[in-house]
Amino acid sequence: MKKVIKQVVGIDVAQKELVVTFGKLAEDLAINLIAHHVFKNTEKGFDQLILWAKKLEDEATELRFVMESTGIYHEKFAYYMEEKGYNISIVLPNKISSYMRSLDLKTVTDKTASQAITQFGLERKLENWARPKPILKRIKQLTRERDQLVDERSAVKNQIHAEKTEAEPVESSLKRMQQRIKMLNKQELEIKAEINLLIAKDQELKNDIERAQTIPGIGALTAAIVYAETNGFELIRNKRQLTSFAGLDVKEKQSGTSVNGKPRISKRGNKHLRKAMHLPALAAVRHDERYRCLFARLVAKHGIKMKAITAVQRKLLELIFILHKNKTIYSALNQEGNDFKVKEDNPKIELPSNEAAL
Repeated sequence: MKKVIKQVVGIDVAQKELVVTFGKLAEDLAINLIAHHVFKNTEKGFDQLILWAKKLEDEATELRFVMESTGIYHEKFAYYMEEKGYNISIVLPNKISSYMRSLDLKTVTDKTASQAITQFGLERKLENWARPKPILKRIKQLTRERDQLVDERSAVKNQIHAEKTEAEPVESSLKRMQQRIKMLNKQELEIKAEINLLIAKDQELKNDIERAQTIPGIGALTAAIVYAETNGFELIRNKRQLTSFAGLDVKEKQSGTSVNGKPRISKRGNKHLRKAMHLPALAAVRHDERYRCLFARLVAKHGIKMKAITAVQRKLLELIFILHKNKTIYSALNQEGNDFKVKEDNPKIELPSNEAAL
């Protein structure tokens, strides 16, 4: 029997169940999917999964559990396994989807998805997942709650506008909607105060956020969102990985002379990061000559303002990462000449609307 060099439990996570496939990679690189099972997404189900895997594993070889990041449904299992000391890897769904397309599957079910995750884990070198730092997890929950409040407030404001435009507005309805606006404003202030209090209690995080704020357009809230969504750049190794995680990486489709698709950002990443970087990019273009020149140069090249703003978003996000790694500030980085060059002299530009969303 050939030696087993790698073994993986691939898990397709749903709200109520875990669809699992156990696979092994032999020394001749042959992949063998040896078992399949379904467990409940509960602590009792987790225990049963572990016992099932132990019966199948080769004790001389490291065992890894691999799953997709499916909203919040995978978190309870990931925390449980991490506490038990098992090797866990969590993969972005778009990577698994792309990998499944390469397998040319005729049907896609929970079982085939778990098999694909297992094969992916056997073929790739994956890093161990680390649970978010408690303070960053809490800040992420708060910033996402605030984001929902802002969306709700925008919807209510639109309702108020529509009601006022009516031939015969209902005053009692307008009064209730104005009260909702006041309540949402109050709750947003409470959330911001809670975020500021958490940051003030952690000196290292406070220093990181203050460094990020030296970048034009980046405020405390934006910096807090970036650190919370990336878990303090815990598993980010380079700028390319960061832009891919945020979905700001460019995808192209070109083949020969007949296929020449337009480059687009993938948007297959963390939408909260992309949304957080939109208004800061607009502010940076307005108030910093370097970004104003970058924006003008890109608009002159292809004529698409939102595409140019996306490039500025990517630059700002990368800069936050660079300042974090180098423990420096934006002005010091400029003196070192690590940013893009300025060639144009104060070009006149017109920005897209602040309400635009990527």
